[in-house]
Amino acid sequence: MIRPDPALEGAPGPEPALCTSVEVRRWRDGHMEAASDLVAEEMPVALRYQGTPYVVMLATPAELEDLAVGFTLSEALVTAPGEIRQVQLHAEAGALAVDIDIAPPRFAELLRRQRNLSARTGCGLCGAETVEGAIRRPARIESSLSVPAPALHAALQELASRQPLNERTGSVHAAAWALPERGIQLVREDVGRHNALDKLIGALTRADLDIGSGYVLITSRASYEMVQKAATVGVPLLAAVSAPTGLAIRLAETSGMTLAGFARPGQHVIYAHPERLPG
Repeated sequence: MIRPDPALEGAPGPEPALCTSVEVRRWRDGHMEAASDLVAEEMPVALRYQGTPYVVMLATPAELEDLAVGFTLSEALVTAPGEIRQVQLHAEAGALAVDIDIAPPRFAELLRRQRNLSARTGCGLCGAETVEGAIRRPARIESSLSVPAPALHAALQELASRQPLNERTGSVHAAAWALPERGIQLVREDVGRHNALDKLIGALTRADLDIGSGYVLITSRASYEMVQKAATVGVPLLAAVSAPTGLAIRLAETSGMTLAGFARPGQHVIYAHPERLPG
């Protein structure tokens, strides 16, 4: 038996539930019992530019306007936030779609790419037609940001209590934006780590906040595409709770981004540009 969990159904209206209660058989210490469990939901979400389908991804069905704006920026489909002219969410026959209106020159470039991809949860570079299209080189980040180690660790400690959906389901990622002496300011969650980061980027952009004045925490590994997305929008410091990849480290080096991995309260490992993380 599957039923929506009303506590996380979101705002009134047609928005789908974010998690679902399911009946399970739980085995523990040699004993089996009937129980209920909460599982995170994911739904196909189509992003369309000027009405033209571009990508379908599986995502947590919340903050989808943030997702659309963040994806558009982090994938360099536009060169500045002002080139995103309108974003509108639609629910159509049980499916979700976001229509994004971008500046005509950018839309013409998008059409020239002839890119039509279908991204699964956790898929980063799926659908890129050429190596050049996949391995972008963002502009170099010039930033005087400095985050003392105790401030980073305090933000990581705070992040654990700022993930309500993951607390209930245990299966979603988070991306958080923090200021050096003020802690976490904004968090977004999603079943996909790329989606969580894009939602965060979109939320910061829509709130007209200076992304480069703070730093980003992610509850995943720092793969190449995560570093690429963050570097594209000018994030000066990215801290991941898990490890980075070699390609991600090289991109952070060339992009001028400080990259930390294995970031937990009381510890972190710096892989690129340590000057922004003094001890």
